[in-house]
Amino acid sequence: MDSLTQIILGAAVGEAVLGRKIGNKAMFYGAIAGTIPDLDVLASFFTDKVTALYIHRGFTHSIVFSVLFAPIFAWIVTRYEKYKNFKNWTWLFFLAFVTHPILDAHTTWGTQLFWPFDIRLAFKTIFVIDPLYTIPFLVFLIFAMTQKRVHKKRAFYNKMGLIISSSYLVLTFLLKWLAFNQFEKALENQNIEYSEIDTRPSPLNTILWSANVQTEDAFLLANYSFFDTKPITFSKHLKNHHLLGNISKNETVKRMIFISEGWFTINKKNGELYFNDLRFGLLSINTNAKNFVFKYKITVDTLGNVIFTEEPKDKRDGKKLITDLWIRLKGN
Repeated sequence: MDSLTQIILGAAVGEAVLGRKIGNKAMFYGAIAGTIPDLDVLASFFTDKVTALYIHRGFTHSIVFSVLFAPIFAWIVTRYEKYKNFKNWTWLFFLAFVTHPILDAHTTWGTQLFWPFDIRLAFKTIFVIDPLYTIPFLVFLIFAMTQKRVHKKRAFYNKMGLIISSSYLVLTFLLKWLAFNQFEKALENQNIEYSEIDTRPSPLNTILWSANVQTEDAFLLANYSFFDTKPITFSKHLKNHHLLGNISKNETVKRMIFISEGWFTINKKNGELYFNDLRFGLLSINTNAKNFVFKYKITVDTLGNVIFTEEPKDKRDGKKLITDLWIRLKGN
């Protein structure tokens, strides 16, 4: 999830553990702890793009990290804070650390919660930024913050924020299931043979859903809103995996394919190869578009190393997407 949401979650967890003991300091430390797992993004400054993508939401988003580093941070804090209960500080950091990847597991990218096992949990039930999750959570946290640390309303407001946000997460599983059924029925009605369906919510909401459908030689993309009255239509994007040629055996290419979980297409433009990661869809409501959220130019240097360079996004596409989303989620 986005940084603000993780800060809010961490603060709420910190309050639940130590709010009655140390007041708003619990929220402060929880907020800090809630952002620490995302420091793995710093890897992009020290390694290549593919390795950085592989590392992201890996070790720092695991139970192992939470277990190992919670007592370390607790020990550091007890060196200078007046409140010295090492056990309670450890619980604060552990729960703030571990709830971060649990929340991230609901997004499309997912997390390696069970690192070192190479299993990425990605429920794909919520977009990385979802106002319906974040705003109510933030409001209740602010209400709690304004109360005295021993006041009953403080704990009540914080619990309400946690309960409402968690309930919304549970609801997204139901919404995903309902959307999946609609895509499945549409494929059946249109006699489309396929091997796999992958669904996810569109940006900023859980009303409009997107689907990637795998067929033998192509991927089909489609959108569905719960307010739709017309049948679902599918757009075809050829896989073109054969365009990789001999570099398909390269270890960097294999790792990129692994990261994309096989949901990728290859296209060639002006003699250059491009790798399109379909898991995050398009910067457009039009499923025939080619402006994928994550698109990488593939080059081979003089030493034979394969290099993936992310293509810059057009800000105009993002602005247009927000406008189009609002129109599209109201139905076709």
